[in-house]
Amino acid sequence: MASDVLLGRGAMERSFESVRMGVKDVSARWLNASNVLKKDDQIYGQMVAEMAKRHSSEAFYALDDPLEAAVFSVLVELVKKMEV
Repeated sequence: MASDVLLGRGAMERSFESVRMGVKDVSARWLNASNVLKKDDQIYGQMVAEMAKRHSSEAFYALDDPLEAAVFSVLVELVKKMEV
């Protein structure tokens, strides 16, 4: 925090790294959760977990909530698949 003051950053400034780590954590939890799905559905849970990470880097600049960034990423991927 003292370094933030020295560097002229506000105490409330978010960290992109923490959002990135948050998305990784969400994706890892979703991947673990997919293991308890029915055998036929596990692949879809795994796909959702992977989709969560796909666009999350771009979302870091606009979103400061890791869950929101993960869901946004999944939704972008789903819309893309609808157009194919």
